[in-house]
Parts: sequence; structure tokens; C-alpha cells
Amino acid sequence: MKIICIGRNYIDHAKELNNPVPAEPVFFLKPESSQLLNNRPFFYPDFSKEIHYEVELIVKISKLGKSIQKKFSHLYYQEIGLGVDFTARDLQDNCKKKGLPWEIAKAFDYSAVVGKFLPLSHFTDLKNISFSLRKNGEIVQTGHSADMIFDIDTLIEYLSRFFTLKTGDMIYTGTPAGVGPVAIGDHLEGFIGDEKMFSFYIR
Repeated sequence: MKIICIGRNYIDHAKELNNPVPAEPVFFLKPESSQLLNNRPFFYPDFSKEIHYEVELIVKISKLGKSIQKKFSHLYYQEIGLGVDFTARDLQDNCKKKGLPWEIAKAFDYSAVVGKFLPLSHFTDLKNISFSLRKNGEIVQTGHSADMIFDIDTLIEYLSRFFTLKTGDMIYTGTPAGVGPVAIGDHLEGFIGDEKMFSFYIR
């Protein structure tokens, strides 16, 4: 399986990092080894001093697809979840200055928190999903699927031009504004609406 992460999919987040708003989806990959499952703790790596949280809606691909037309995109997923794209911001900033790829800052082990998933039947409108992240009990990020620059079906159409999407693949759909650092001892909780999707500690 693979994890495809969408960057800069919320205008306010692009602006907070001084990035241009994209005309088409920006994406990068995380390997299977980046998954952090079952509310296990995230152990702060020794190669970074600035790990940031980025809460994101996740789409899990439910069947094989390639070159999918947007009007058929909805047939390729049945669940929506929530996760965290951990970013070594200091390493990423260094990569950007040198014009280098981001994998060292984005694809390291356990950098992709995967919370639980909800069936599509849970949602009345996929363009009306609210989600949030709490750090130590305080809300630090809030997002709404209506604010995505590229919606889920558009992303599936675009990505499937370049990749065969396979059952179990996950698309991290981008993070809203409000990203920030974590420290050892922090407690992170993610919500879709009032439904708690994950809860774990930084160790």
C-alpha cells in the first residue's frame, strides 16, 4: 500500500507557510513504514528539533483503479478517516532552500498517524465535514472539507492519472491552517465532528 499526501489544499494553510496557492494538486508520498496505528505513542525523533502536527481527512481506496474519471471517483472509496501528517519542519525548510525533495522531512517512520475510519453512510455531505485537532485539551486546528481547493473526487481523478490506486491505499487530503509544534508529553486528539478518531501521546 501507499500513502499519497496532498500539500497546500487549503488556502489559509498555503498562506501561513508563505506558499503559493496551487493551480493543480501538489502531492508527495509516504511509505507503508510511516504508519502510526492504534493510538500508539509517537516517539520524537533525534534528527529534528521542530516536529509539527498537520491534521488531515483521509480517504481509503476500496478498489483498484487507473485513469479514473471524476464522475466515477466516488466508486473507489467507502470510508473517510482522520490522521496526522507529522513534518520535520526544520528539515523541510532546509530542503526547500536547497531545492531538494521533502521525503526526509515527511516520509520518516511513524510520521503518518492513522486514526479510525467512518463509513460514507455516516456523512450526509462529503463537502460538509468538519474536523479538529486538540493538543493537551485545547483546539489547535479546525478544518472543513468545503474549504478544500481540490475535493476528494477531483483528487482521485488527478492522482489516478499518475498512479494505479490500489485497495488499501490512503490519500491524506491536506491540512488547514493552524499547524504547529509538538513536544514530549503532549497529548493529541483528533475529531470528525464530535466523533473522536484518535488519541495518543508524544514520547
